[in-house]
Amino acid sequence: MSTIDRDAPVAIHAQLSDRFRRNITQGEWPPHYRLKSEPELARECGVSRGTLRRALHTLIAEGLLRQVRGRGTFVTSTVIEPAIAQKLSTLTEDFARAGVVTETEVLACELIAPLKPVAALLDLAPGAQVLRLARLRRTEQGPVALLHNYVRADIAPGIEQRDFVTLSLFGVLEDEYALRIGNARRTFSAEPASGEIAAALGLEPGAPVQYLQQVTYLADDRPVEYSDVWIHSGRLRVTSLLSRR
Repeated sequence: MSTIDRDAPVAIHAQLSDRFRRNITQGEWPPHYRLKSEPELARECGVSRGTLRRALHTLIAEGLLRQVRGRGTFVTSTVIEPAIAQKLSTLTEDFARAGVVTETEVLACELIAPLKPVAALLDLAPGAQVLRLARLRRTEQGPVALLHNYVRADIAPGIEQRDFVTLSLFGVLEDEYALRIGNARRTFSAEPASGEIAAALGLEPGAPVQYLQQVTYLADDRPVEYSDVWIHSGRLRVTSLLSRR
């Protein structure tokens, strides 16, 4: 981050909030991006925690940031997101529990330099690589889901060599790398299928699909995986089992 101009007529907390606002509007901090902890961010910016909090509270009041107790401070989305508590599971696990037979086609499994928004969500340093895993799930009815996963290669070295035709991503992370997956932030929306997505799911371009974004965190709070998932809503419905207490 650039240094604070302590001789400027603008208050330091206002300079910080302006800088953070630019990070958000220019896409350096994408929706759902989790900011560093207050002590770390204050140290990086060279300011006191009190000054940092004033800057953060300005952006919270503007609706650009939101604080989640016990989780941290996040960049907000542009849409309303009611929180729904549910068990964190994968499509593979959900299909298995329901007794649905599926086939998996791996479309890509390679190490790449991630796009800037993905690197930000995964808290990656410049030059770091991720596994790009693209898969298509099918049932006897046809294609039901297209999944694009991005996994931190520094946390799971060599993961690109695994056979994800038969293995599940979470299973590999937990069983082979002994990583404890803690929680995730998952957002659902609807969007028209682009040409690539429509072709993969057997739909007409522009047909509606369910779109899911997810950032997965380890038990020690490190982000480990980001995913984009497009679901054929005519063949697969997503159901949440909820409890009020």
